Amino acid sequence: MQPEAMPGPENIPLGECTLSQSREQLSPPLSHTESTVFSLSRADSLWNSSQHSSAAAGPDRCSEVYWMPIHLMSTGGSFMFCGVVISGLYFAGHCRMVTNFLGPALLSIGLMVFVVGLVLIPITKENRKIFFLKFMQFLYLKSLVALG
Repeated sequence: MQPEAMPGPENIPLGECTLSQSREQLSPPLSHTESTVFSLSRADSLWNSSQHSSAAAGPDRCSEVYWMPIHLMSTGGSFMFCGVVISGLYFAGHCRMVTNFLGPALLSIGLMVFVVGLVLIPITKENRKIFFLKFMQFLYLKSLVALG
């Protein structure tokens, strides 16, 4: 004679399982979820460093504000440098077939990307100034609502 098993969630047939029992089977216990990657990725210490814990005023360092123009200018400058070198090889008489097209193409693409980076600097300054003014206006209105 076999002892009868207790009717736990794993021994209940699928049709007789209630909604709360099925949710318990699907969701892991809370002690296991505390050590998952998902809970670690939601931790504030990973995303907010001590520098940026101020009231969401945005990045303060120039390298964080102007990263896109700096990146475009350095990429455009390196393309221009390669174009100058390859054009110099063309005029020196080396590999005329390849350097005939590649030198001017790299020069023009590099100059175009470099100029786009230069133009983005004043645009970024203006956007940063507008963001700062709107942020200060928001803080002022928030303080008025708190007082009233």
